[in-house]
Amino acid sequence: MLSPRGQAGILTLGSTLALWYVLTTVTQIINPMTFPTPGEVWDSLVQIATTGYGDGRLDQHVLQSVKLVLLGFLAAIVIGVPLGLSMGYSRRAEAFFNPVFSLIRPIPPLAWIPLAIVWLGLGDAAKIMVIWMAAFVPAVINSYAGVRNIEPQLLEAADMLGIRRGAFVWEVLVPGSLPMIFTGLRLSLQAAWTTLVAGELVGALLGLGHVLTQGSLDIYPSMILVAMLTIAALGWVMTWCLGMLERRAMPWRATS
Repeated sequence: MLSPRGQAGILTLGSTLALWYVLTTVTQIINPMTFPTPGEVWDSLVQIATTGYGDGRLDQHVLQSVKLVLLGFLAAIVIGVPLGLSMGYSRRAEAFFNPVFSLIRPIPPLAWIPLAIVWLGLGDAAKIMVIWMAAFVPAVINSYAGVRNIEPQLLEAADMLGIRRGAFVWEVLVPGSLPMIFTGLRLSLQAAWTTLVAGELVGALLGLGHVLTQGSLDIYPSMILVAMLTIAALGWVMTWCLGMLERRAMPWRATS
């Protein structure tokens, strides 16, 4: 049985699809030459899923894009979260790392594309690097803020009890920072998908960004929309999985 929130979401999606059909197919208020009808999008979806488009089938494009996003996103977590936690807790770590991070932070992720190509070529490594740069900054900032939001009394109590460094990190620092850490992971995941599309616009042989590029060159609006909707669906699924992980990591928030 769906929750009221789920029912409202389905109603919204159904209404949007109905409005799309009416405006493009029934009344043609929106010119189908510039914005495709639902039927055209369905035909394009069947084409890319069966015979393929842009040098691959839909499953091949999806696997390539998901692989790049996951690798860049996981690299950002592994490096960014510990760095943010250390900068938030240790004044020395903040003094050491913050000057370099403050220089990197304002640089748009897409500005790294030329350097990534020069350093790593046109392969997957360059795209993963650009995705990592986009996802890295939110992970660091929110992990840092998570530590700073921990109540000082809790840190003082842990210090008075003489908790060892390893136990302090895993039993005090990380649990206290988890809400902000997961906020950062959501932002990092969104940045990863946004940057993926830009990274795949150049030198990609497979991937949803490559489908977007090929669709624009072929003036194929319905195929462009298929790629956009696929990206939206994949982003939603990965965000939902992240939410499930968050509820498992913080069960006290689910029951509060």
